[in-house]
Amino acid sequence: MSRSKTNVAVGAFVALGMVAIAFMALKVGNLVSFDSGVGYRLEARFDNIGGLRVRAPVKSAGVVVGRVEAIHLDKDTYEAVADLRIRPEYRFSSDTIAAIVTSGLLGEQYLSLDAGGDSRYLVDGERIIKTQSAMVLEKLIGQFLYNKAAETSGDRK
Repeated sequence: MSRSKTNVAVGAFVALGMVAIAFMALKVGNLVSFDSGVGYRLEARFDNIGGLRVRAPVKSAGVVVGRVEAIHLDKDTYEAVADLRIRPEYRFSSDTIAAIVTSGLLGEQYLSLDAGGDSRYLVDGERIIKTQSAMVLEKLIGQFLYNKAAETSGDRK
């Protein structure tokens, strides 16, 4: 009888461990968020969002203040529109700048909010007017190589 109790206890412990590992994997991958729908929504428009993804963090001064809730393309202006969900305890002035930033050289992209000094705060549903699009590494390398090639061909003349 004690052997079966031991087997049940070991089985329960293993099952609990597997659930904990699955939960942590989802949390690390930004696939689970218990605070979805909490806070207020802001909109930001960009010419290029690079590799920004839904559920990417929204940070201010390195602190996660929200998440990217949705991304879509405006059919009229052909701009990428990012819908942000900001936690209610954080407020940002109407002259806040939203920029798409890469964590490290080849790391994940997140949205950075740099608060301005205006006394009026953004409210639910408003749009962040000042934005900075993502830097696309391939485009920068291509421009650099093109400029170097132009300099080299100019030296030969």
